[in-house]
Amino acid sequence: MGQNVYVAGVGMTKFTKPGEHDPYPISGSAAVRDALADAGIEYGAVQQAYAGYVYGDSTCGQKVLYEVGMTGIPVVNVNNNCSTGSSALFLARQAVASGAVDCALALGFETMQRGALGNVWTDRPSPFDDFDAKTGELVGQEELPLALRYFGGAGKAHMDKYGTEMRDFARVRAKASRHAVNNPLALFRAEMTEADVMDAPLIWPGVMTRLMACPPTCGAAAAVIVSESFAKKYGLRTDVRIAGQVMTTDTPSTFESNDMMRVVGYDMTAAAASQLYEQTGLGAEDMDVVELHDCFAHNELITYEGLGLCPEGGAQKFIADGDNTYGGKVVTNPSGGLLSKGHPLGATGLAQCYELTHQLRGTADARQVEGARTALQHNLGLGGACVMTVYQAT
Repeated sequence: MGQNVYVAGVGMTKFTKPGEHDPYPISGSAAVRDALADAGIEYGAVQQAYAGYVYGDSTCGQKVLYEVGMTGIPVVNVNNNCSTGSSALFLARQAVASGAVDCALALGFETMQRGALGNVWTDRPSPFDDFDAKTGELVGQEELPLALRYFGGAGKAHMDKYGTEMRDFARVRAKASRHAVNNPLALFRAEMTEADVMDAPLIWPGVMTRLMACPPTCGAAAAVIVSESFAKKYGLRTDVRIAGQVMTTDTPSTFESNDMMRVVGYDMTAAAASQLYEQTGLGAEDMDVVELHDCFAHNELITYEGLGLCPEGGAQKFIADGDNTYGGKVVTNPSGGLLSKGHPLGATGLAQCYELTHQLRGTADARQVEGARTALQHNLGLGGACVMTVYQAT
């Protein structure tokens, strides 16, 4: 990891539905200004910036940052699918930890369109060609949008292997809504019950209802990452330290295992968790709060096992016992997660950082996890990349 690295400031806009948002230069620059103000520094102190987004032209990062200032610093644009925001954070943290710079900015923003995700560039090979082929072989359902086939297929694989029921996914979704009630920046804040989720329109009979999928969302988030010496020099806060961070990508098991859970990144998650726990000397049992990638309720459930929060095949009991929420073993997605908070692809990883930073500062208000000292972040992008981070209160 190199030298100690701290999250000195975070900022985030309220996530909105497509068509109800500010243009990305406005929302992105607002998140950056909030992060700088939270850190207590001017933009001129930033030495490098990493800007994450999925849907946009080249150098959108510059377009956002030029709204804040034109200081001539390196601006690197990052696109790693749904893990884009945390990939920008990974690069910013790496630059500071290595000593290349003392202050780096990570930001993520997204303007999404209504409806299910699909290929944008249809005149060239898709990075999902191999994923589509394996999904077609294992689950079919070609009439469904690709993301629903992927994660619904993974959920069905868990059901077939361990006896999980659709109501278990409904319980995950209902839990997300209860948490989001206390998050003023979440897209959906209305509480719903397990029955509400089960009664929603079916997308895949026996597997998924509409409420089990996260909505397309627009918004932005940012974080200021600094070295210990920089923080001391400028009197910045050092109360949240990045204790460890790992990025993994796919291995042959993604396709060779003939398992939809592996197709959607289970092995990337498990490998990242193993490496991160070894790097930090901590384990899943040491985590007080977790923000994980719940693009579908199905992915949250299988990720419990990939992270080691419960044994393989133990997610159903973990949920039934309430061990994924307040009063249980570990609070997962106190923000409401992607399911309720929203999922603007480029911003998601930094919104997770925003939430966990406030949890460890003790400033998460009504959603505060009591006594939170150690936090785990999991952000997954198909195609693929998984970024995981451990934060600690100092």
